[in-house]
Amino acid sequence: MPTTTVEREDGVAEEQKNRTKQGGYRTMPFILANEICDRFATAGFGANLITYLTQQLPLPLVEASNTLTNFSGTSSLTPILGALAADAFAGRFWTIIAGSVFYQVGMVALVASALLPRATGWQLAVLYLALLCTALGSGGIRPCVVAFGADQFDDQQQKGGGEAAGRKRRYFNLYFFTMGFAVLLALTVVVYIQENVGWGWGFGIPAIAMFVSIVVFLAGYPLYVRLKPGGSPFTRLAQVVAAAFNKRRAAVPEDPGMLFQDKELDALISTNGRLLHTNQLTFFDRAAIVTPGDITGSGEPDLWRLSTVHRVEELKSIVRLLPIWSAGILLATAASHNNTFTIQQARTMDRHLTPRFQIPPATMSIFTTLAMLVSLALYDRAFVPLARRVTGLRSGITYFQRMAIGLGISILGVASAALVEVKRRGAAAGHGLLDAPAAVVPISVFWLVPQYAIHGVAEAFSSVAHMEFLYDQAPESMRSSAAALFWLSSSLGNYMGTVLVTAGQRATRGGGEWLQDNINRGRLDCYYWLVTTLMVLNLGYYLLCFHFYTMKPLEVADEDSDEKECELSSVHKNGGAGAGGLV
Repeated sequence: MPTTTVEREDGVAEEQKNRTKQGGYRTMPFILANEICDRFATAGFGANLITYLTQQLPLPLVEASNTLTNFSGTSSLTPILGALAADAFAGRFWTIIAGSVFYQVGMVALVASALLPRATGWQLAVLYLALLCTALGSGGIRPCVVAFGADQFDDQQQKGGGEAAGRKRRYFNLYFFTMGFAVLLALTVVVYIQENVGWGWGFGIPAIAMFVSIVVFLAGYPLYVRLKPGGSPFTRLAQVVAAAFNKRRAAVPEDPGMLFQDKELDALISTNGRLLHTNQLTFFDRAAIVTPGDITGSGEPDLWRLSTVHRVEELKSIVRLLPIWSAGILLATAASHNNTFTIQQARTMDRHLTPRFQIPPATMSIFTTLAMLVSLALYDRAFVPLARRVTGLRSGITYFQRMAIGLGISILGVASAALVEVKRRGAAAGHGLLDAPAAVVPISVFWLVPQYAIHGVAEAFSSVAHMEFLYDQAPESMRSSAAALFWLSSSLGNYMGTVLVTAGQRATRGGGEWLQDNINRGRLDCYYWLVTTLMVLNLGYYLLCFHFYTMKPLEVADEDSDEKECELSSVHKNGGAGAGGLV
């Protein structure tokens, strides 16, 4: 037992010593350059995939839409596997590398599918193989890159207080800004090449960008803070549940100090401080009650019978954040139609910028990206200083408030989509084009700009706040898993889009069908109003969850003593002084 304790302490001390020489802003060029190339590749083949499926293969609109949303959903579901590998045994760095390699293989397969003879069985088989590989690659990249970047600032935040927390907040803004910049490049350059040069080059350029991202990321290896994985977080959660269930008839002591603590056992999973006991979800406290047989002959606890308070609070933290996390699901559903139905709307509208040049339908998504980039650029420089005068908070507003604002704005985006579709369909009817789906409706495609732009502003508020909330409120050893939850909400949102589309088509079949290949005869506006109604209900649900949410408390090291118990994240409820100071 003493030998094990010394080894643990030496390992943690060595890791902390290395972290003082690494990390910080010096790593950002490598991490963000990797993210730019990765996002460029992802957006380059994903933004116009609906056109590839409907025009090149070709698939019916609803089938192509469901294929695309199912692929997007799967790509956002696999991060759970990547997060499990990163947090359990591989670490974030090597999980990113493995995911990037899978993604590279998928991009090469996608190029091959574009070069095969049109509409053959082999083309479809290679396409589905490519989509599978890219989905698996996303599982390694998405949950780890943002958390890996934030890891570079963790040690500085522990020493630097509010100023360091501000640097981390700016990092999250910068992360989403670089994502948007890469998407903007893809929507302008790659989509144009796909539409006017060919799909081989259109998919080949993103494949080259993906290869560059791997090389750049590897080049920064000596500078990175690479936290050691602390073992499978899901195993620890299962151990807490099992131990609590086995002791379900035991009485929880009134004094939390009677519950089991082991600083050395938790050393690798609490380098920034241990979680403190909270009075919520007290059923799980039973896992930390010491009973006969819980300690083995060697003096080590049987972790399937006994858990530390820190491990119990890890489970509580995850359970507490799930309701607020789930509010982000419908946000992805609301945005999913911008890559499917809205592109088909754009294809029927007047897209001329000049008499000879037409903007590709998929390129309309640049207005979402531009709006997001402008919003992120103005957020810290304009919005935060103004909000700070009102709230007195260093961050201007909390990430809870930021997410609520984003959810509210997204409602306006879907409502504007419904109104524009009413106008577009009215123009088609007025010119006798209801039965001419290939004809150009005499209405400018730029009527779609408001809905794209509003979604971009909403994303700048809600998505950044959603990611920051998950990273901050998740246990330290589960931050890859927390980032995976962000992408899981996107996954479920895309699947929800598939469910709504399928349900809407079946419910209206035979009598004013909402969704059909001829969108001039369909009632796409009704689908948009349905999503708008769900978004309003979702905002109400979020505000209710926010009202009852409790922040995680954390024990941090003190310079004058071994440790002190304080609340890095206040246990005061919603938006109070503690929550404000956190962000």
